[in-house]
Amino acid sequence: MREKKALGLIETVGLVAAIEAADAGVKAANVKLIGYELAKGGGLTTVKFTGDVGAVKAAVEAGKAAAERVGKVYAVHVIPRPDNQVEDFFEKIEKAERKEKQVDDNVGVKMDVDKEKEETKEKVEEVEEVEEVEEEEEDAGAMETEVRWDENKEPTCNLCKDPKCPRKKGEPRTLCIHFKEREENVKADL
Repeated sequence: MREKKALGLIETVGLVAAIEAADAGVKAANVKLIGYELAKGGGLTTVKFTGDVGAVKAAVEAGKAAAERVGKVYAVHVIPRPDNQVEDFFEKIEKAERKEKQVDDNVGVKMDVDKEKEETKEKVEEVEEVEEVEEEEEDAGAMETEVRWDENKEPTCNLCKDPKCPRKKGEPRTLCIHFKEREENVKADL
């Protein structure tokens, strides 16, 4: 028979608050951090703890207080002795997330290699085009060279993926041209 443990959940708005909650919870009590789960849309992140009932309650309260100092806490809950089916449910989710991460890591490496090959091929084609243009202009007696750039810009904004957006990764979200739309959607979800 399995030892009955408690399950603690802290749902925050934003990853920074979730990381702060996880850190404070693990430091405050003898609990195991199961992990975190990102929800689609709204920026909600759920931090999950397991351990003895009193330790999980202390960890959740400490995590909640720490997360509120940094960001917003959407919900907190402690399930004192979850049924075996609930425990199995969380174990299945953990295994699926680990497997998905391994697949993503493998695919990410392959995609990086493929992307590098494509970029190298594009650069070679650009150099060949520039050389052809230079040869034609030299034959015509022109002194200046003209470089033609591809008009298909890659998106620099990792939030909206719109090539027209001037925001670059790492800059404030408010610089995104779609920021107000996203903010309204988040408020509507809450």
